[in-house]
Amino acid sequence: MSTRIAKPAPRMRKEPRQARSVATVEAIIEAGARVLSEIGWAGFSTNKVAEAAGVSIGSLYQYFPDKLALVDAIRRRHFDHVLSAIREAAAEKKPLRQFARELVRGMIAAHSIHPTLHQVLLDEAPGDRGSRAAHASFQARYLEHYAAAVAQYRRRLKDTETVARVLSSAVEGVIHNAARRNMLDAPELHKQLGELICAYLSGQGARA
Repeated sequence: MSTRIAKPAPRMRKEPRQARSVATVEAIIEAGARVLSEIGWAGFSTNKVAEAAGVSIGSLYQYFPDKLALVDAIRRRHFDHVLSAIREAAAEKKPLRQFARELVRGMIAAHSIHPTLHQVLLDEAPGDRGSRAAHASFQARYLEHYAAAVAQYRRRLKDTETVARVLSSAVEGVIHNAARRNMLDAPELHKQLGELICAYLSGQGARA
């Protein structure tokens, strides 16, 4: 049994500062997400990403020392998209059905950019202590937003954290399954997921 500890994946070599550099890095990350989603980790390479992004391999290496660093940036951007969806949906007090519609729309949009990306990041792409820490931080912030929504719509509830975990898991499960089946655009999926959120947060299931 190996006792070798994986070294932390190298992060970006430098942060882009000028508008042109920011655009280059964004193009590389976007191309990387597309390539990773389409061909998976086994076929993923910095050369393919550079070609897809329309930049030289030297330009890519200016910012990312290897493909692990690039995957780390892709993973963090996906986390940002998902957090933005739940944060914006729960940003202000609004009717429950409006919250549900906005949450469903935002979460599906975040997963529609590259539908199989989340599965590749979760099941194929390697991670290290840094990526695990980033995922743990994401999960904590993610649940905080869900807990805030739960507290708003089920005010007398004592254990908001458990309800937040159940609700977030239900939403994730439906969306990830739909992504695998190429059904994210199905109107009935949007409707039923919204109904699920409303029923749970209104406490209908608890009264049944």
